Amino acid sequence: MDLVIARPEGLYCPAGDFYIDPWRPVPRSIITHGHGDHARTGNQHYLAAAPGAGILRARLGQDINLQTLDYGERLVHHGVTLSFHPAGHVLGSAQVRLEHRGEVWVASGDYKVEADGTCAPFEPVRCHTFITESTFGLPIYRWQPQAEIFAEVNQWWRANAAAGKASVLFCYAFGKAQRLLHGIDRSIGAILCHGAVEPLNRVYREGGIDIPPTLYAGDFKKTDPALRSALIIAPPSAGGSTWMRRFGDYSDAFASGWMRLRGSRRRRGVDRGFILSDHADWPGLLWAIEQTGAERVMVTHGSVNVLVRYLREQRGLDAQGFATEYGDEDDNPESSAEPAADAAP
Repeated sequence: MDLVIARPEGLYCPAGDFYIDPWRPVPRSIITHGHGDHARTGNQHYLAAAPGAGILRARLGQDINLQTLDYGERLVHHGVTLSFHPAGHVLGSAQVRLEHRGEVWVASGDYKVEADGTCAPFEPVRCHTFITESTFGLPIYRWQPQAEIFAEVNQWWRANAAAGKASVLFCYAFGKAQRLLHGIDRSIGAILCHGAVEPLNRVYREGGIDIPPTLYAGDFKKTDPALRSALIIAPPSAGGSTWMRRFGDYSDAFASGWMRLRGSRRRRGVDRGFILSDHADWPGLLWAIEQTGAERVMVTHGSVNVLVRYLREQRGLDAQGFATEYGDEDDNPESSAEPAADAAP
């Protein structure tokens, strides 16, 4: 029997009697990270990597029944040895290594392979079977080095400040926002954050991540002179809302891997698009899969069929799709599946 199978509640380990990132409430859940399509309310027990504890409590409730393990620490449950290993996606993100009767599986959750300073960098884990995402599993997706993207953001912000315009940058409130804050030039002007972003900034700071001082955007009015050189970080749901009126004359932009596609920026109606993703690009996916040494690869959400076909025909691997309910809520501007918390004023 496979060590992990798909059931209506989510990815299930029969030998250990637990679920990985279940999308329906279950007695025992293993959580790879805190994004809303992977960490949901209602589970009786949560097990996660220790660096993600603050995020999970902030998003799911302070009173959840949460148990944590340090990266690399092992736990044996019903004969299955579990451990978490850095996924490099967001703070606390982890791959789940499962070992049972000599068989090793790794469920990667979401991951990226370029270290960014806001979470533990991705570490390949050797295994027999690797469960990989494929959010950007097409050859067209090849990311520039993030330093180049941060330089583009800084240049845009400086130009707006020189013209007396506020700079509104839309991005996902958890992970992408903190990555941008960590990487930008904080000397250009004041940095304001939407109410959905600011609480998560605090969790990152408490986790030892260098996030610059930020101000709550709701405290500012159109007449405030600081706005004319400010950078405002806000979730996509704020775009086009009455909340935006307080900034007067502004330029807006969207930071997402989906900005790689022609038409995405136009559909969002923003002035600029910055191609920055917290998921692996096509070369990153192939590199990560190769590093595991896995002979069998299970591919989940994204461009599943393309990646499966490539792994079979070009790499000679036993590859197949794995049906899940995971979405792209953390990185897809076309998605409407943003959690309610990210639409807060």
